[in-house]
Amino acid sequence: MARRSILFAPGDDPAKLRKAPTSDADVVVFDLEDAVVPDAKAAARETVRAALSDVLPADCEVCVRVNSVDGEAADDVAALADGPHPDSLMLPKTRTGEDVRSLATLAAEVGIDCPILALVESAAGVLHAEEIAAADPTDALLFGAEDLAGDIGATRTTEGNEVEHARQHVVLAARAAGVTPVDTHFPNFTDHDGLRREAERARQLGYDGKLAIHPAQATVINEVFTPDAERIEWATRILSARDEADGGVFVVDGEMIDAPQIRQAERVLDRAGVDWS
Repeated sequence: MARRSILFAPGDDPAKLRKAPTSDADVVVFDLEDAVVPDAKAAARETVRAALSDVLPADCEVCVRVNSVDGEAADDVAALADGPHPDSLMLPKTRTGEDVRSLATLAAEVGIDCPILALVESAAGVLHAEEIAAADPTDALLFGAEDLAGDIGATRTTEGNEVEHARQHVVLAARAAGVTPVDTHFPNFTDHDGLRREAERARQLGYDGKLAIHPAQATVINEVFTPDAERIEWATRILSARDEADGGVFVVDGEMIDAPQIRQAERVLDRAGVDWS
């Protein structure tokens, strides 16, 4: 399943939890971490468990963001044991591969077996991105720029130069491990033009998707990360020529084609949902 858009819904808001799966988002996240104040977390666990019973199975991937493994992750996971299990779990503030394995162990102890989406949003997380991505339970590596900026004392700017190195490092780590790279959210949910520019930049860097904090953002993000007709036609020409060449050297549009362009063409068609076999 594609993870172009990942939309957060607060775990203490029953209406938003039930509405989120009807949005355009590929993944909806029932958030038990930052979206819920400490005193409301126990009640939010019950709210999320009830919402899972109401919305599963869903047309989109339904994920639950638990708290950190040195926080209340164990309580969050235990609350999910009874009733339908989410399609995935999101781990915030992931610092090492051991954090991912610890969450997987907590989940296994209560009978939950699902992929983990690891959110890298600290200096330690970025520096250990390779081992986080390579941990067996990790299925996606998510970049969190806002928390990272706070962790390192950076000032967030529109250009984002202060987090650009980390942003590129995370996508490299994800690709090296063969997991899905997902870019940070765009804070201004009313600025769709700005979101589109940021999503296009993320796509250029190699990301497969982007976090969203409002349903309208998911629609824009999906548009950006879905190849257009021209791009699909290019990829089709590449793979058609490859098959006709039967392992030999070939040229498309005056360009000598080799393995990198072939991999890119395959990725384009995969993103577009086109079966090429």
